Amino acid sequence: MTHSTDTAAPGRTRLPFVVPLLTLGTFLMITTEYIVAGLLQEIAADLHVSIAQVGLLITAFAVGMIVGSPAMALATLRLPPRATLVLALVVFAIGHVVAALSSDFTVVLISRVVTALAAGAFWAVAAVVATTAAGPERCTRALGVMMSGVGLATVAGVPLGTFAGQLLGWRGTFWALAVLALLAAPVIAKFTPHDADRAIPSIRRELRAVATGRMLVLVIATVLATGGYMTAFSYLSPLATERAGIPEWAVPLVFVAFGVGEVIGTNLAGRFADRRPLTTFIAATSGTILLMTLLIPLSTVPTALFALMLLLGVAGMGIPPVGTGLAVRFAAAAPTLAAALAVSAFNGGTALGTWTGSIALESSLGLLGPLTIAIAMAVLGLVTLVIMAALRLTTEHRRVG
Repeated sequence: MTHSTDTAAPGRTRLPFVVPLLTLGTFLMITTEYIVAGLLQEIAADLHVSIAQVGLLITAFAVGMIVGSPAMALATLRLPPRATLVLALVVFAIGHVVAALSSDFTVVLISRVVTALAAGAFWAVAAVVATTAAGPERCTRALGVMMSGVGLATVAGVPLGTFAGQLLGWRGTFWALAVLALLAAPVIAKFTPHDADRAIPSIRRELRAVATGRMLVLVIATVLATGGYMTAFSYLSPLATERAGIPEWAVPLVFVAFGVGEVIGTNLAGRFADRRPLTTFIAATSGTILLMTLLIPLSTVPTALFALMLLLGVAGMGIPPVGTGLAVRFAAAAPTLAAALAVSAFNGGTALGTWTGSIALESSLGLLGPLTIAIAMAVLGLVTLVIMAALRLTTEHRRVG
């Protein structure tokens, strides 16, 4: 009897309490990843460096997540999940404290890398804890709830952190993130299930489990699909001000609209994807392509821009929980490392998209350059997903035959 990745009975019962608790952790990780963008000028003035140099703090965090997620997943493999989550939150807090106390840019840069390593470890292990606690029938739904912390960070965390940074200085925001992490650590530890019978994983077996063709195709699809909508999101500000004529003070409201869509999208995808994960992935990616294509002619209309960005948040943030859920299914023998690779793929797509988008922005395409790159990446991601679906169907027919 064969098991399709597109079939699973939907769960209707309430998720374990640890799942929404892990949303708080995700909220902290994403808030700190995005917060520097809102405090560029404050940090630059305080540390006596250029805004371009402060931008390296964003790059360093992204690189730390890309490399650090799988590396930390392997490094903490033999630790119980509860211990890893607590350790990650403590290191996260220490990284912020060191940055807040330092007046040296290099120290702050290093602390951001360390913080990213902790964030990568937390995200990977939290994904496994959430899916294990929820059970196989509700695993993607649990991931959707956990990852709604991404939308909450966009809607509340980054705006509030930016506002606090403007009033109290960027160090005040970093202190607040450190305190919140330390407060969250014992609560998450209390409700994280204790794996008394947990077998000690083998690093070699973990690596063998993820070193498969379908995992490679999934990672490529995730990089391209994520890079698509995140490129559009990253260059939203100039599009809003220069094409739609939205005043600068109102631009954060467009980001809030995207964040509200993210919260809706992660939860919707989580509910549908437990039954048809690959179909949901294809639908979400197709949705981003349609919405970004509509943005080209309609981005001159403020109301249309708000509506399309909200819907793009819904479609785009349907991708991370589905991508993570599929990775964990494809490499069931190595769920933590599989989830870590999914985190690396999301950040890799963002890094690739924003880099190529910056080049396109300075080309003859101008403001529409990043959108063109975003659509191209998403289309390539969709093609990859369709190939994956076709190969799966072919494999199933051969098994039946």
